[in-house]
Amino acid sequence: MSITVGRKAELIKEYSKHEGDSGSPEVQVSILTERINNLTQHFKFHNKDNHSRRGLLKMVANRRSLLDYAKRENEERYQSLIQRLGIRR
Repeated sequence: MSITVGRKAELIKEYSKHEGDSGSPEVQVSILTERINNLTQHFKFHNKDNHSRRGLLKMVANRRSLLDYAKRENEERYQSLIQRLGIRR
């Protein structure tokens, strides 16, 4: 369900704006999207796991607020981010 350290480092390297950037909205949204996708796969086999479903809903809400912030600050960065991640909006 969680992502590996290596995969997280790849996401940070791919979406960061500069060296050591792990707090920008792009990086945070990409990590949350990876975790959400992993949990979605988990629910295909464990559809009665309601405790993890609550965590999924919290992650989706957190990603939504980060995306709203990115859209409010810079529309072009927001559009490129949702295209790169394949998030439908």
